[in-house]
Amino acid sequence: MTLRHYHLFIIYGLLGFLIVFVIFQKAKEINPTVFGEEIVIESEKGSKMTLTIPEPKIRLFDLPTKISFADEPVPLKEADVWERFEREIYVNVYWQSNMILLMKRAGKFLPTIEKILRQQGVPDDFKYLAMAESGLLNVVSPAGARGFWQFMPGTAKDFNLQVSNDVDERYHLEKSTIAACKYLKSAYSKFGNWTSVAASYNMGITGIGKRKQEQNQSDYYDLHLVEETSRYLFRILAFKEIFENPVKYGFEFSEQDIYRQPVYRELMVDQSIPSLAQWAIKHNSNYKILKIHNPWLRSSKLSVKKGKEYLIKLPVS
Repeated sequence: MTLRHYHLFIIYGLLGFLIVFVIFQKAKEINPTVFGEEIVIESEKGSKMTLTIPEPKIRLFDLPTKISFADEPVPLKEADVWERFEREIYVNVYWQSNMILLMKRAGKFLPTIEKILRQQGVPDDFKYLAMAESGLLNVVSPAGARGFWQFMPGTAKDFNLQVSNDVDERYHLEKSTIAACKYLKSAYSKFGNWTSVAASYNMGITGIGKRKQEQNQSDYYDLHLVEETSRYLFRILAFKEIFENPVKYGFEFSEQDIYRQPVYRELMVDQSIPSLAQWAIKHNSNYKILKIHNPWLRSSKLSVKKGKEYLIKLPVS
């Protein structure tokens, strides 16, 4: 390439960048779908330069104007309701690492949660409440609530979950989900709408009932509440919107990206196990695998009372 042609190539390149810049600015106003498209610039001698229109790192979303929770409409036309919904969308979408891992984990646990909700007659949208409570992790709150559904010890026992040194069924996915459904249906019998039920899971049945009485309002969206409860339902709504429209918010996964539960073999135990490590080895597994798949086992042993049985799950080899 001669010096003259080289200079022309540079000039064409600079012009190309200028064109991309102008298109980029217009695209933000007119058509955001052009991001990622390629432009090919060719010199007189046939030399080519390919430029890709960059996608902005931060962008605004076209949020829905209608949304519901458990088939109960959300009054998004009210300014404060819209702002609370919008806040939770952006907080969660742009906490990308948390949302990516939550979506991957959902593949392991949502099928079980969805099945139990359906069997118990509880709306499917309550699976997003579990996400808001724990992020589908067996976390412990500062107050001592534990597991996916964040039961306190007393409430757990009220709903027939065992809490002891060896066994804590707040960490048992199936049993704790059934207990959560019992709580939700109990709250529904008092309030008669699922929106208030969801809020009561954060503030308590008595707490929400008292605020309704004090403020002479029956609708959750008309209540003045502490910030945590005020944001709570909107965090659930944000998870619902993002999970139902992941690509819209920049989350694209293949089937291989999602975590899945293994195929299990189930072993019934009706006698005490002095060493879970030895028991696991005896059943062609190990202590780590036993604990990963049975987090409700809280010590290195299992004491079994007469007439009591436990079902332990181990992955099929």
